[in-house]
Amino acid sequence: MVDSKAPASQTLSRGVRVLEVLAAAQRPLSVDEIASELGVHRSIAYRMLRTLEGHRLISRQAAGGYAPGAGLVVLAQSVQRDLHTVSLPELASAAEDLGMTAFVAIDDENECVTLASVEPRHASGTVLQRPGTRHPLTKGAPGVAILSTRGESADRPEADEAVEEARRLGYAISRGEVIAGVTSVAVPVHTRGAVRAAVGVVYVTSERPVEEIARRLTTAAKAIGELAG
Repeated sequence: MVDSKAPASQTLSRGVRVLEVLAAAQRPLSVDEIASELGVHRSIAYRMLRTLEGHRLISRQAAGGYAPGAGLVVLAQSVQRDLHTVSLPELASAAEDLGMTAFVAIDDENECVTLASVEPRHASGTVLQRPGTRHPLTKGAPGVAILSTRGESADRPEADEAVEEARRLGYAISRGEVIAGVTSVAVPVHTRGAVRAAVGVVYVTSERPVEEIARRLTTAAKAIGELAG
């Protein structure tokens, strides 16, 4: 039982307030902006940000501001309409339609992390894509698809070329970049939140044209983005 008369933790309260401020802002905020919102000195705000960043509850963006981090998605998996929950039916449908493992990946501090995946029930020889799998954003279709929405350089010539191609086509494709012999196609998921994501598939061979796969993934990504908010 929680004692309602027990003294509250000012530090914890401020940390929660930081998360609330960032969630409400809908854009990255600087240390000074956060300190002003909390009414504390910049050094206090900075220490709180570093602690929250260490737990991946917030992330520092390329321009230096702070935004809600991927760790919040993990904590929110019990929330009915979070990205993880709403993606599963769409992933299952796409996996059955395409006969491939379908997954959602997110941007976690410049790493691409698989949040959820579904294998087709009746296909043989499918490639596993386990939740928690991570690799650099600059490698593989899902990372490139995420980068295509960020409007920034990937800091690697070959990756920059792939990102520009993904922006032009609306989807990314990679062959053997993460797993030898495995092809991946992915499209970005557009949500109103701060989490950047992509929906994709992995497979060894397929007679389906890449454009057909991308169209099916685009339908799934749109539905996931609308439900995740």
